[in-house]
Amino acid sequence: MSLKPPKNPCNVVDLSISDDEGNNEDERFHIQIQQQSMPSSWTESRSFWRAGAYDPISTPSPSFHEELERARVHPKFLHTNATSHKWAFGAIAELLDNAVDEICHGATFVKVDRIYNTRDNSPALLFQDNGGGMDPDCMRQCMSLGYSSKRTDTTIGQYGNGFKTSTMRLGADAIVFSRKICGSRATQSIGLLSYTFLRRTGQDDIIVPLVDFEINDNRAQPIIYSSQDDWSNNLKTILEWSPFSSTEELMLQFEDIRPHGTKVIVYNLWLNDDGDFELDFDDDEEDIRLRDENSYERLSKSHTAMVKSHISYCLRYSLRAYASVLYLKKFAKFQIILRGKPIQQLSIAEELKFPKVITYKPHLGMASKEVLVETTIGFVREAPGIRVHGFNIYHKNRLIMPFFQLLTGGSGTGSVKGNGVVGVLEANFIEPAHDKQDFERTALFIRLEMRLKQMIYDYWKSHCHLIGYLPGGSLIHGNFQQGLPVEQPDVGLAANFQTVLSTDQPIIGIAVPRGINSSGTPREVASMDDSGSELVEKICDENIQLYLRCEEHREKEAGLKQTIEKLEGELKDARRKCSQLATNIEIQRRQIKQ
Repeated sequence: MSLKPPKNPCNVVDLSISDDEGNNEDERFHIQIQQQSMPSSWTESRSFWRAGAYDPISTPSPSFHEELERARVHPKFLHTNATSHKWAFGAIAELLDNAVDEICHGATFVKVDRIYNTRDNSPALLFQDNGGGMDPDCMRQCMSLGYSSKRTDTTIGQYGNGFKTSTMRLGADAIVFSRKICGSRATQSIGLLSYTFLRRTGQDDIIVPLVDFEINDNRAQPIIYSSQDDWSNNLKTILEWSPFSSTEELMLQFEDIRPHGTKVIVYNLWLNDDGDFELDFDDDEEDIRLRDENSYERLSKSHTAMVKSHISYCLRYSLRAYASVLYLKKFAKFQIILRGKPIQQLSIAEELKFPKVITYKPHLGMASKEVLVETTIGFVREAPGIRVHGFNIYHKNRLIMPFFQLLTGGSGTGSVKGNGVVGVLEANFIEPAHDKQDFERTALFIRLEMRLKQMIYDYWKSHCHLIGYLPGGSLIHGNFQQGLPVEQPDVGLAANFQTVLSTDQPIIGIAVPRGINSSGTPREVASMDDSGSELVEKICDENIQLYLRCEEHREKEAGLKQTIEKLEGELKDARRKCSQLATNIEIQRRQIKQ
């Protein structure tokens, strides 16, 4: 693999089909599997969302050498499992999380870069950290489905699924190199997770070739678990299906890992529907961007420059912007190095003006330990000129929901109440979804959602005069700050991402002068002082209060039911003991009479 482009780079990976046949033995399960050549009519889709649509070849049942029959996991599951990541940056974040979790083992950096596959000149993604690394057992756990030893209060990962879903979401294949020192023993391991290999050879089970070495006197000696033939077959498979065609090339990958660390290379990257790579490495040599950004840029020229300057817009298409706010606390001795340049972390809370800290006490139930959550809320720097609101919700230091919108009014209805109000909190008391881009929709989350909405309304009512508005949403001084100049000196915090931005609708994240719609033509401005709007807001506030009261009553009801069940159980035990005593007394009476 090379950081520099070859002389004749190609834009699309050539996945020509091989007619070679061979045998491969999986070292871990000792299964003999016959490789089959693919029919000439068979084609592979290079688009991620279509990659699972292929007809599996019927393969002969594998022979199990003195092993019990077991359920198998079809390779299609790798693709199905990866579809949990709707967003490519969410997959990259999973791999960054793995490196951040290695800080406790001494990691000081993680590198993310574009390198080249020397076999076909195609781009590949490199992730490399100098953490503790993985020994052979840890490497097998990493490659297994659902295994995770990360169950502490500080580690981000917990499901044992992130590596598989993230790598398979970014590309069809991934190869992992890891070196670890444990006491006086030093090992290095190589593992190949290849969807291409599994599809082309017609496997009906997920096979992951692995080879391990022990380092003695600076020499790598193979670690043999079953037989030399098994180890050699695994190495042969890795050399055939990885970007490296010789053992020497494989061993060279450990040179920059030094004593310990891990390197992940994702190759055969997925394409979009137009046949281009999903990830764009050419638009900015210091960044990685999503290529489909242009399809969402239906903005007027006067708005484009401004909207691109805001972090909430940039983080949806720029990996550098997204990674800058991905972690709540700034690292003291750790860096994310993207394409050779360290990422400067940005604290959203520190960028707010007129900030206020609100303590939130979630209702966790009778048996749970009480927790207090500090929520920082304030106006974005550009308020009131920019229509943005929402909360940035973190979990264990990791951003889960950026600029989560809670108000249903907003610019689409002409309402300005709550606009410019942004909050930040770390919600460790609720569980994130598997893709870590949302939270499980539990009662706890619903209560939090309602409470955050109330915070926005309360903050607006008490602070809106600081940016020139009355609580009802009208301007204090008529045409106060009708609009902002197109070029903004500061990079601000803008609104939540919209799936489609249309020029005939107000654009969230940019300033639209009052009386002018997004296309630049005059329009009537709806007043928020009319009784109808005030009545709606009043009803919304009352609904929030009623909902919170209902939830409190539900909590009390649940507690009372538990108390009743406990008392009923005690009463049942008392009756049983009473019955036993009565029986014993009756038996003793009969014995006395006799």
